[in-house]
Amino acid sequence: MKIVNEKTPGYILLSLWVLFTIVTLIWIAFASLSTSRAIMQGKVFTFPEGIHPENFARAWGANNISVFFFNSALYSVVGTFFSILISAPAAYVLARYTFIGDKAIKSGFIMAMSLPSIMIVLPLFSLATQLHLTGTKIILLILYSCMAVPFTTIFLITFFANLSKTYEEAAAIDGYSPMRTFWTIMLPLAQPGIVTVGIFNFMNIWNEYFMSLVFGSSSKNMSVGPGLKSVLASMQYTGDWGGLFAAVLIVFLPTFLIYVFLSEKIIAGVTGGGIKG
Repeated sequence: MKIVNEKTPGYILLSLWVLFTIVTLIWIAFASLSTSRAIMQGKVFTFPEGIHPENFARAWGANNISVFFFNSALYSVVGTFFSILISAPAAYVLARYTFIGDKAIKSGFIMAMSLPSIMIVLPLFSLATQLHLTGTKIILLILYSCMAVPFTTIFLITFFANLSKTYEEAAAIDGYSPMRTFWTIMLPLAQPGIVTVGIFNFMNIWNEYFMSLVFGSSSKNMSVGPGLKSVLASMQYTGDWGGLFAAVLIVFLPTFLIYVFLSEKIIAGVTGGGIKG
């Protein structure tokens, strides 16, 4: 009789990681309500100088977190929408039709997924400069929309491939064109996959750092990643550590809420792609 399950070491490591993450988040939450002196003295949990919710108001206004927050929201929503708008028809065609070059296109998408951003940033920056798009939000909206296309397309191919062909046959009998069949029947049926990949894209764009640092050089265009870095740099002059941790909590909140309220949809979408319909 086995006393220790073979999965026990994995469970232990996972439990330790979860515990560490929870403790870290709790510490940040308490620090966001503390003063800089209490944080430096390691008295975050005792609040020796009282609770200071005004840290959040100060972080939102004085530290420009509101600007970074709404920039990230704009990039994430628009980038997610257009990546799905472009990828969904492409994934449907690649999943349901066989034509010359279809395998090469799929391989191209997979190769694009493996290409690191640092390898393409210089050509992109040169092209953006020639088009006079540097220093604007437009270039980041274009980049985020296009860079999510390979992953979104490959992810949705599985969902469309697993849908029964009887839907298309019935639509053809009713006189539907292939385009109408896709938009009115097949796209709604792939909703679990679209929601899942939309959530992934939203969080990836929200947490993206490198492209925003390069192309969103001014504070009015920065997303939350580089924005927090600029706030951290200013801490050496202001020493407002309570405001900094309040800013971290504000930035973390959207992705946390997505995980809390949409975790079941994420799991259902990921597992649903592997089920043959």
